[in-house]
Amino acid sequence: MNERIKELAKAYLVHERYTRYGEIVEEDLYEFYPDELEKFAQLIVEECATAITEDALAKDCGTFMMDSYAKGMRYSAHLIKEHFGVE
Repeated sequence: MNERIKELAKAYLVHERYTRYGEIVEEDLYEFYPDELEKFAQLIVEECATAITEDALAKDCGTFMMDSYAKGMRYSAHLIKEHFGVE
């Protein structure tokens, strides 16, 4: 899991402390209720769409080719959000 996903999931982080084989173990766990899992998935999809549209090349519309590329990137972000039902 990359660092950005961990950052997004921090809201759902639960620190557990328990005994395993006589030793005290502490670890971070992620627990989601169904509605929280849906929200987390929406955050991931939004982050992916933003990564595409915020790409430096997608913002550079100085030439016809770059304008076409930028439009394609924005359309790709739209398709990703539509595919996952994220508005």
